[in-house]
Parts: sequence; C-alpha cells; structure tokens
Amino acid sequence: MIQLQNEFLNIRIDKKGAELCGIASTKKDTEFMWNANPDVWANYAPNLFPIVGMLKDETYFFDGKKYSLPKHGFIRNNPNFHIIKQTDTEAVLRLSYDENTLKLYPFKFEYDVIYELENSTLKVSYRVKNVDDKTMYFSVGGHPAFKCPVYDNERYDDYQLIFETHETSETHLLDLQTGLVTDKSEPVFDSPTIIKLRHNLFDKDALIFKDLISRKVSLYSSINGTILTVHFDGFPYLGLWAKPNADYICIEPWQGIADSIHTNQQLIDKEGITHLHPNKTFKATYSIEIEKTHLV
Repeated sequence: MIQLQNEFLNIRIDKKGAELCGIASTKKDTEFMWNANPDVWANYAPNLFPIVGMLKDETYFFDGKKYSLPKHGFIRNNPNFHIIKQTDTEAVLRLSYDENTLKLYPFKFEYDVIYELENSTLKVSYRVKNVDDKTMYFSVGGHPAFKCPVYDNERYDDYQLIFETHETSETHLLDLQTGLVTDKSEPVFDSPTIIKLRHNLFDKDALIFKDLISRKVSLYSSINGTILTVHFDGFPYLGLWAKPNADYICIEPWQGIADSIHTNQQLIDKEGITHLHPNKTFKATYSIEIEKTHLV
C-alpha cells in the first residue's frame, strides 16, 4: 500500500489498478472514501482506460479488426503497475503496453496515474503518452466512491450534491439490458443547483451528464455542512452512481462515455474519444478537496 500524508490528509493507494482507496483526516482519522464492502461493491475508485462505460457487445473495431474490452477497460485490478515516483505527497504509477494489452487494444502506450497532495486537496491526473507510430484513440475517467453518510449522526438522505451554477442538464438514460446510452433523457435536479441523494436515485443506473456548465460539485450534509468538493474542469462528462441502497456516492469525471445504442462500433467514431498523435502526451486532472472544518 502506498501512503501519502501531510498535516491535513492521509492518502492510501493500492498499486493494483493504481487505485485510490483511502482519504482520511490526519488529525481526526475521519474516513471519506467508501470501504469497498465486497457484499455491496468491491471497489474504491477504479481508473478508467482506454474506454469509459460499456461497449456494445463488449466489442469495437479498428482498422478492420475486431477487439473486445470489458466495461471501463482493463485498468481495474490490473497488477502490472509500476511506481515511477513516490514522495511524502506525490505518487506516479505507470502501466505500459505489453503483449496482453495489444490483444485487447492495438496501441503502444504509457498510462500514468498521478496523485498529488496539496493542503486539503488531492489532485488525480491521467497522463497518456502515445509511443506508437500511429494515432491512438482512447478515453480516460475517474470513478471515486465517497462514504455517505460520513458521520454516525447522519442518514443518506441528509445529503445532497450542490453544483456551482444553475443547470438545465438532464440525465441521459441507459438501456438497463445492454448498458448503452439511449436517446432518452429526463430531469433529475431538485432545484437548479441541487440533486438530493436518496437510495432510489440510481434505480435506473448511473446519472450521466453531457452538458453541465458547472466545473465543480460539492457533497453537502444538512447536519454537518459541506464535506468535499470534486473539481472536474477539462472533463466534458460527469457520471453519478451508487448501488441501490448503498451508503456511498460515486462522482465520476469522464473524458468519454458508454456506447450509444446507435453505435457503429468503430473506435475512431466513438463519442468522446480522444485522438493522440504519435509521440504526443495527453493529460487531464480532477481534484478532491476536503472541507477543512472536518480536518482540524
């Protein structure tokens, strides 16, 4: 287990999957991450690459050939990460292409997950380098699950998500059989800036937003105030999700999205796909800011 720490936060990272698995107060020992209970959902914060969401039939085509990828790609639980850098407040973990990844994804790459601890904020960056001689196509995303409620004197429905500005965005509905994005959408905001959490909110699976104006969203408790804020500037999509009746909330900055029901399954045509030329590097960062009142 990799540990980062400063006067405010204690961060734990599993080398497997380069997965963030703990954000706790250094002084109070309050934990803010979901505990990955295997009876409910056995993950903390998977990293998503080279796709986000589900492919139609778990299949895509590139350069006339057929390939298969599971939902969210092949990073989750991947044991092949190497630690490139580690200090008290920074860790860089890398997965490089190999003969196994090339069978699933025909590109040569270096994929880094970078964790940087600054005061009461953890920055999470995805850095992708194309070391191939052809243009590379991919998506990245985060899937952090936050404990909700955080304190014993709270309930799940004491919580709400507060966006930084007024929104008119609707959630894009998934086909529950295939996991693909449909043409249907529906309103989900309880007010122009607020989504109230309740255990039936995700009965139709994840909430998926394509056109939010806000670049940050706060997890707020009516009992204990703002808990944390996720900043996702540079990520055009946002997912919100939890298992039904589970005591956590995933706030997911995405650079891509699941296939549409109308997909032609061609990777180069996939919605939200990033194009990266040979020898070029891509980077995207989101951050998790813990409200200091819960740390001191």
